[in-house]
Amino acid sequence: MAPEIVAPEALGTRLDLVVMVAYFVTVVGFGVYFGRYSTTTKDFYLGGQRFAWWVIAFSGIATTIGSYSFVKYSEAGFNYGISSSQAYMNDWFWMPILMFVWLPIIYYARIQSVPEYFERRFGRSSRIVAMIITLLYLIGYVGINLLTIGTALHTLLGWNIYTGALIAGITVTLYVFAGGQTSVIMTDLVQGMTLLIVGMGVLIAGVWYLGGFPSFWSYLPEDHRFLFSEWNKPDQFSFIGIYGQDGLANTGAFVLMNQGMVMRFLALRSVKDARKMAIFWILILYPLAAITVSSGGWIARALMESGAIDPATGSAFTTTASSAFIHAADFLCTPGVFGIVLAALMAALMSTTDTLINAVSAVFVNDVYRPYVRKAAPDRHYLRVARIASLVTAAVGFALVGIFDRFGEIYRAHGAFTAAITPPIVTAIFLGILWKRFNAAGALATMVGGSALVFVSLSPPFDAWLVGPFSFGMGPDSYSFTRALFGLTASLTLGIIVTMLTRPQRADEIVGLVNGTQLEAMRRYKGGEINRVPGKAVYLAVQPDPTIEDDGEMARVPAKVMEGMAAKEGDLAYVCDARWWFGGLRSVHVKLGPPCEDDGVHLGPQAIKRAHFKPGEPVYIEKLF
Repeated sequence: MAPEIVAPEALGTRLDLVVMVAYFVTVVGFGVYFGRYSTTTKDFYLGGQRFAWWVIAFSGIATTIGSYSFVKYSEAGFNYGISSSQAYMNDWFWMPILMFVWLPIIYYARIQSVPEYFERRFGRSSRIVAMIITLLYLIGYVGINLLTIGTALHTLLGWNIYTGALIAGITVTLYVFAGGQTSVIMTDLVQGMTLLIVGMGVLIAGVWYLGGFPSFWSYLPEDHRFLFSEWNKPDQFSFIGIYGQDGLANTGAFVLMNQGMVMRFLALRSVKDARKMAIFWILILYPLAAITVSSGGWIARALMESGAIDPATGSAFTTTASSAFIHAADFLCTPGVFGIVLAALMAALMSTTDTLINAVSAVFVNDVYRPYVRKAAPDRHYLRVARIASLVTAAVGFALVGIFDRFGEIYRAHGAFTAAITPPIVTAIFLGILWKRFNAAGALATMVGGSALVFVSLSPPFDAWLVGPFSFGMGPDSYSFTRALFGLTASLTLGIIVTMLTRPQRADEIVGLVNGTQLEAMRRYKGGEINRVPGKAVYLAVQPDPTIEDDGEMARVPAKVMEGMAAKEGDLAYVCDARWWFGGLRSVHVKLGPPCEDDGVHLGPQAIKRAHFKPGEPVYIEKLF
């Protein structure tokens, strides 16, 4: 365990601490309240698949901006300038793969976990390997997030790092335990907006203090003004190193194998909404997030270079790279306002850690407990196990804080961790969804062989032999990042060679699990021929119909309404509260039954209960396909 360093003095005032604690309490209460919408494992893991695209986009960006993000990217911004944002700007390569390949596969195939995809695509052995890698990735991420917030609270309040990490972990676990994915989505919606507002606020306040953008720009060192770093230097922040580790391996992991984001995608009400979310998330919110998490470092460096004087104390502005965001915010904000910044750091922690804890719970129940411990238990039993798994996950993540603390820098710890863990499984998913010829033997070779080579490359002299050629002339300090490029190349090579030397899978075994089979997957999802004729959404009133069985899967509307929707009996439809600002929280998926005689949307008692509808209230219904 690394030795504890006591902060010389706490930052902020008692008022700031009160604001931060009030935020903690409010968010936990908010999350616990929405726990009332989680009554099944589908609600706990997938939020009932009910949410609108904009809700998931903002909650998704909150997950993207982890507590480590403000520290990690502000640290890079302080050291290297504007190029600290390149990690958010070099991953558009994944956008079409996410929108047109991965999202339809996991949605129409009803995939609930990444390991489940591997079993259905490649068999049980691949599922076990994928499950091990996924759990290592997710639980490690929990540890990194708890370390970051512990470090931040150490700087802010003088607390022991492990005390801060423990308190934060307990706080997050409370509302994840209560409401699962539904609570995570609703709390992260608020936290995503909070993060963007606070991060941009610190930037604006800093630019204003320095006398405007031209002054701010002039105070940045000249080598801090470039959007991208140089190709192969510095060793720990070169363009090729960051692109391999962040743009390829880390972003690939985030959109393809991060169980938390897979569950977030599946919480959307349709693939159409999922694509809208992806566009808004990557093209609009990602660039804003890049500025939000990096700008504290830019401002801190400009303040220091300007010789800024704190009018309250008369002391010159000083900071270290790892504390750049916190010190810049403390310098610029008045008491109370700085408390809101502290709350944003808490939001960053909670909005990532809650997703990760819920994701680990999902993998454990769906890929370990259900298939190997108890196969046919009631749903309420699995829901109870999921909640217990959430508690255990937080405890294990806390135990990892000491291990990651030994890296010295959070940026280095995060980069080294993702570069070592993610390349083999990201490569396996990439080949699995895009290449029909890719088979079970190739998948195992990619994950097992690729992971073995990455593990060997962690120790000298093998690191120089294996990773050195992918470092483009950089020294050993670059290996923690360029190891990702080596891992991707090695895994890809193994997968292709073994696949070409072994027998391919039958075409009927991979329908719906690989690109080019999406239409057949839609037919299987629906259980019949798909209806792609455009129609209109119609606003009606809810009508309870006791003749509809309690499975809640059917809705009946008048014949003229079906005609306006361009719908037929057996089509899938979505019924939602007419108030858009609910974001789909009160909604239900149904199949259209025979037309009814009177007006309204006729629903069974179970559907009305699950969607929290009241008889007679306005809703809208739209045909999906």
